[in-house]
Amino acid sequence: MTTERNAEPVYSDRILTVPNVLSLVRLIGVPVFLWLLLAEKADGWAFALLVASGFTDFLDGKLARLLDQSSKLGAILDPLVDRLYLLATLGGFLIRGILPWWVVLILVARDAILTLTLGIYKRRDLPPPEVIYLGKAATFALMSALPWLLAGQMDWAAAGFGRAFGGAFLIWGTAVYVWTGILYLGKALAVARVIPPAPHHDHSR
Repeated sequence: MTTERNAEPVYSDRILTVPNVLSLVRLIGVPVFLWLLLAEKADGWAFALLVASGFTDFLDGKLARLLDQSSKLGAILDPLVDRLYLLATLGGFLIRGILPWWVVLILVARDAILTLTLGIYKRRDLPPPEVIYLGKAATFALMSALPWLLAGQMDWAAAGFGRAFGGAFLIWGTAVYVWTGILYLGKALAVARVIPPAPHHDHSR
């Protein structure tokens, strides 16, 4: 007999798991990446670290399912590290002049607005909205574009290809990222209209 519980992911309270260790390694890589990009201007090593981060991001999700090591910490840590890498890369690229300021503003504003909408769910004792997989595809496109844009700054034969390939992924990823942001915002506004806040969150006196 199947129940709704079977359709939902089960998260354990375990902390020391292979996926969590990979996420922690990726987290440590964020300041290292910024140091390579801005202080050392070692673009080759920064490129390699970005690619490695993308690969381990893919790997820890796979291992969590294969090893049955999905955890509450991992559910928080993995998307947090994704966002930190994205923000660190956008900030570093802005400082280096690799990305125009308006692209960075669009991407950061999208995340900032959606972060504010989480309060709508919290005040109603609701979980955050389900992940829109098109949004994950957009994040993947952006995280694929950024290493290639960095590769386009390097003195090597594929620099022109890196700029063109990275630019194409950046345009596609940004467009879908904004579109899914609008979808998330629409969901939050619909919840705000239909469901009243939980009584213990109503501070009106």
